[in-house]
Parts: sequence; C-alpha cells; structure tokens
Amino acid sequence: MTSRRFVLAGAAGFALSLAGLGRLLAADAVTRGVHRVSGDARINDKPAISGRTVKPGDTVVTGPNGDIVFVVGRDAFLLRAESRIELEGKSGSTLLTGLRIVTGRLLSVFASGESKKMQTDTATIGIRGTGVYVEAAREKTYVCTCYGTVDIVSRDDPAQRETVQTRHHDQPRYVMAKGAPQMLMGAPVINHSDAELILLESLVGRKPPFGSTPYRY
Repeated sequence: MTSRRFVLAGAAGFALSLAGLGRLLAADAVTRGVHRVSGDARINDKPAISGRTVKPGDTVVTGPNGDIVFVVGRDAFLLRAESRIELEGKSGSTLLTGLRIVTGRLLSVFASGESKKMQTDTATIGIRGTGVYVEAAREKTYVCTCYGTVDIVSRDDPAQRETVQTRHHDQPRYVMAKGAPQMLMGAPVINHSDAELILLESLVGRKPPFGSTPYRY
C-alpha cells in the first residue's frame, strides 16, 4: 500500500509541485506544442525546444536522461526517458488519430468525443477520451486506464480483448506477447502519478475526474 500511495500522490518523475501547478492554473497557461524538456529529447531527429509545434506525422524520441511534455490538439503527453513514439493523423491536420509507442513509457490525456488508437508490439488500445499510462516492450505492454474507458486488444490474438472503464487507476493490465500462458492479466499501479495527470490536463484546460488534489489512500 505504501508504494501505491507514493505512485499516485508523489511527485514521481516529471511532475510539478502542487504549489507550482496552482500558479499555472491561475495564469490559465494553456500551451500547444512542447511545454517542457529535460535532457535529450528529439522531434524528427532535431533537438526539441520549448514552444516547438508537435503534429501528426512527427516522431518523438527521448534519450537515457530525457523527458518531454507536449500538447497536440486537445491531447497532452509526458514521454519518459528512452522512449520512441510515432504520431498519426491526416496530412495537414493538427488532430491525432492515434500513435504508435515503439518502445518506452508514455502518460497521455485525451479529449472526449475523439476516438483514437494507441499501438504497441503486443496491444491495440482504443481511446474514448481518457487518461492512460503505457509502458511498451517486446514481451509485454503495461496499460493503466487512469480514468475513462479504453478497449484493449491483444495484437497476437485479437480474440483476447477487454473494455476497461475506471475512475481512478482501478484496473491496470498487462498485455503479453504470443506464447504467454495468459494474454491479458491484472497488474499493479506503477511509475506514474496523479500530480502528472493534473499537470497534463491543465495544459489543455481540463481537470481529471478525481479533482485537483491527488488521491490519498
């Protein structure tokens, strides 16, 4: 229980302090494009800088010490170190239709009413407007539906699927690669925080359904 409390309420990784977040919200600072960069982060092989536009068709990569927070349309993202994602959408549009997580860890918040798909080596994740944290590796994908509804489908066995609806990190899942005894299985809450979700939602003018204060067990 102690580790779960730390993950959900702590300032893990790239989260702002709640005092700093309060100032951000008070200033009504909603920024599209790159909001914050730490360490090595690149967009289309060029160094990411604050304010740079991120759009469908772009590839975002972070190095061993890199993190990046950015906004595309009405969706916001925190990409952790040693990760690579490819953004998908119609040519010339600023709205995403989906993204591929080639490897690494991504925390995302999506606007409601705009269906999208996230893909990894082992999973297809249908988004209906939600907060979701994903860790992608060859052997498995970790998916925490922080709130909202997602459709999780095994890419190796599409008959293995599940619709997950949660309010607050209720049903994390592992989606395993072909050959595992079980393709979809329960998982713990790991490596992301409520403070980070509050930050991401603030960048697109929203608040998560659990409010502006991190939940405490």
